[in-house]
Amino acid sequence: MSFEKFVFYVFAAVLVFSAIMVITRRNPVHSVLFLVLAFFNAAGLWMLLEAEFLAITLVLVYVGAVMVLFLFVVMMLDIEIAELRASFIKYMPIGVLIGLLMIVELLLVVGPEHFGLDKYAAPAKHAADYSNTKEMGEMLYTNYLYPFEIAAVILLVAIVAAISLTLRRRPETRYQDPASQVVVKKKDRLKIVKMEAEE
Repeated sequence: MSFEKFVFYVFAAVLVFSAIMVITRRNPVHSVLFLVLAFFNAAGLWMLLEAEFLAITLVLVYVGAVMVLFLFVVMMLDIEIAELRASFIKYMPIGVLIGLLMIVELLLVVGPEHFGLDKYAAPAKHAADYSNTKEMGEMLYTNYLYPFEIAAVILLVAIVAAISLTLRRRPETRYQDPASQVVVKKKDRLKIVKMEAEE
């Protein structure tokens, strides 16, 4: 076995393990941290596929920004752990059934009898001066411009939804109004009382 194959199997095994831990952990914060680990291993697999730009983007954007947002949302929401556990047990048979169906479908598509080096040739190795960032940029902004814009709108909607979920108005909490603080005058806040001098 070559070193590249060994690294692939290590990344793939850790990725599958962390993905399973994401959906089986009872603590949502632990699930988010395992999802970060899954993203790191997916980035390693993309590095093996010579997609360095996508790997760096996955780490910087998803791990550095989106997952931090997920973590803040999970920590700010009042999640009932007991109710979450009951729901997990309740929907476990459906989840197992869907997981098995997905595995069967993947085997039908990329199984050994339909997919492999004997069916499809290995991708050609590129030279050292090859830039997949340039190639992807040209493809993204020419052939896939509309899907790219739609994905950007979906991400914007997700950000607005996350902010609206964490924005809560509590009547017992006092809020400051900067607009009223700016327009206030001295006579509105300061009252001078004249008193007789005492001996």
